[in-house]
Amino acid sequence: MPGAELILPGLNDLAHGRTNTVGSLLIAIAATRLAEAGLDFPQDHLAAEPELTLYARLQDERDDAYLYYNALLSRLNSFCNALELRD
Repeated sequence: MPGAELILPGLNDLAHGRTNTVGSLLIAIAATRLAEAGLDFPQDHLAAEPELTLYARLQDERDDAYLYYNALLSRLNSFCNALELRD
């Protein structure tokens, strides 16, 4: 599935209490959509403002934070679309 390379590690991060990784923040951004599509993940400690947290993290790590942030959201959307279409 497109975007699985980001979401699967994020699921592992959430299972181990890591809520500030790129993958776990992406899951938090789309938590409602992912849960409604049947993805099971711990939802009790998701980041409160995952979009802002992710962008701030990327700004600290990359010169192309804006472009990378948009690319990550595109991959997340692709994953959600594929998950919603599976059956």
